[in-house]
Amino acid sequence: MVLGLCVAAGGKTLMIAATMFTLSWTHSVEKTAWEESWLVTGQGLQLTEARIKGSGAGMDPGEGARLEDGWWVWSPDAPPVPELLLASSGATVSAWELCHAGGCLELGSAAQAPVRIGTCAP
Repeated sequence: MVLGLCVAAGGKTLMIAATMFTLSWTHSVEKTAWEESWLVTGQGLQLTEARIKGSGAGMDPGEGARLEDGWWVWSPDAPPVPELLLASSGATVSAWELCHAGGCLELGSAAQAPVRIGTCAP
């Protein structure tokens, strides 16, 4: 049984009681907004939807994408992953933002080891 989401950053681990979250950032080259919606499952983290505010270098909308209010939106067909590793250089256009029902966290704004996001199991 999954308890929620664990975020390890800056030498600390935070447990979040969440079964869904959104990860967003600004693409470092194109300066364009990107968002992903994730589910926390017993099999790992499941990407359910991706959205980009344009296209360009490494940012092509996925198969079946549709344009909604200026965002390309699609549902990727990918298996669950055990964890996400987010680079934390402190030198990019924006930090990562992880939002869940209880609020939002800014991650990776300073140079440090990669941020790890995964499920918390009992």
